[in-house]
Amino acid sequence: MAGKPSPRPTAAAATAIGALDDLVATNLIGRQEFARNLGLSVKDLICFAHVLEADGSPVTAGNLAGRAQVTTGAVTGILNRLEGGGFVTRAPDPTDRRRVLVTAVPAAAERVRAVYGPYDALLAELCAEYSPAEMAVVADWLTRAGALARSYLDGSC
Repeated sequence: MAGKPSPRPTAAAATAIGALDDLVATNLIGRQEFARNLGLSVKDLICFAHVLEADGSPVTAGNLAGRAQVTTGAVTGILNRLEGGGFVTRAPDPTDRRRVLVTAVPAAAERVRAVYGPYDALLAELCAEYSPAEMAVVADWLTRAGALARSYLDGSC
C-alpha cells in the first residue's frame, strides 16, 4: 500500500554514500542521453531545466551562469543554442537593459516534460512507498547534501 511504512534495513554511512554515488553516476549517464535526444549538451539541459523550474517566471542570464557553473560569456553561447533550438526566448529586462531575461518556449517545455515525465512518475511511485516522516528525512538529507556539494564545488573549482 502506498505510503505505508515498511521495515527498512540498517545501513552505515558508507553504504548510503555508495548508493548515492551509484545514483549520481546513473543520473549523469541519463542526463547525457536525455540531452542528446533533445539535441542539447548537458550544460544546455541544466540551464533549460533551471528555466523550467522558474515555472513561467523569467530567469536572468547571470542566474543561469551561476547555476551551470559557467562564465556569463559562456552562458551567452548556451542561450544562443537554446534560443536557436527553439527552447527559450530572451528579452532585455525592462528595468535594467543590461540584464537579459530568459523564458521557456511552451512547446519546448512540453517536449522536455515528455522525456522526463515517465522517469518522474517512477520516482513518484517510489516516494509513495515511504511514509511522510521518512520522506522528510530523505528530502532534508538531499537538500543538505546538495548545499554541501555546491559549497564544496564553489571552494574547490
